[in-house]
Amino acid sequence: MMKKIGFILSLLAGLSICSFHATAMNDEFPELTRSRVAGYGVGDAVADFKLKNVDGKMVSLKDFQSAKGFIVIFISNHCPFSKSYEDRVISLDKKYASQGYPVIAINPNDPEAYEEDSFVNMQARAKDKGYTYPYLTDNTQAVTKLFGAARTPHAFVLNKENGKIIVQYIGAIDDNAQDPVNVTKHYVADAVNSLLLGKPVVTPSTKAIGCAIKWKT
Repeated sequence: MMKKIGFILSLLAGLSICSFHATAMNDEFPELTRSRVAGYGVGDAVADFKLKNVDGKMVSLKDFQSAKGFIVIFISNHCPFSKSYEDRVISLDKKYASQGYPVIAINPNDPEAYEEDSFVNMQARAKDKGYTYPYLTDNTQAVTKLFGAARTPHAFVLNKENGKIIVQYIGAIDDNAQDPVNVTKHYVADAVNSLLLGKPVVTPSTKAIGCAIKWKT
């Protein structure tokens, strides 16, 4: 009996130590902890959201009544990967918005971490580059966490199905972040093309390559 009690006490002590270490890690590495929070997966229905655009207006998915779906991309001003993809994102919107799949760009970063990601600088960047799509700020980072975005850029292709908005692709925009000339796989474009043809997406997920999102502490 005493041995059994001793075993239980030892087990409880071990669990307490594990809990302490987990809490300490969460406090010391909040970015690591948050990156493990699961967001939407392929096949999940997306909840609508409302975020502030660079023109000062609030934008939600329901505003796009005629859209067949969306290309939601989490990007930022300061990240060199986002800058490398900037022209490609503009091209995606110019090609697919008229076919029912507009780009919705969201800046998830804490501007306290990088001044370049402030709302004023977002406005300047959108104007200088002539963004043809909404560029939204996620001040609370709540939408970013719902999606489970971890990097900039991080792309999500959504499709309207039976009154719902379903995730069909998650990951990188293509397979070459640094050199658009040598891209061999156009993941986002291929996903949208498949949906336009009424076919399943061949590659529904890839690893997003880019800068880690700067979370608020």
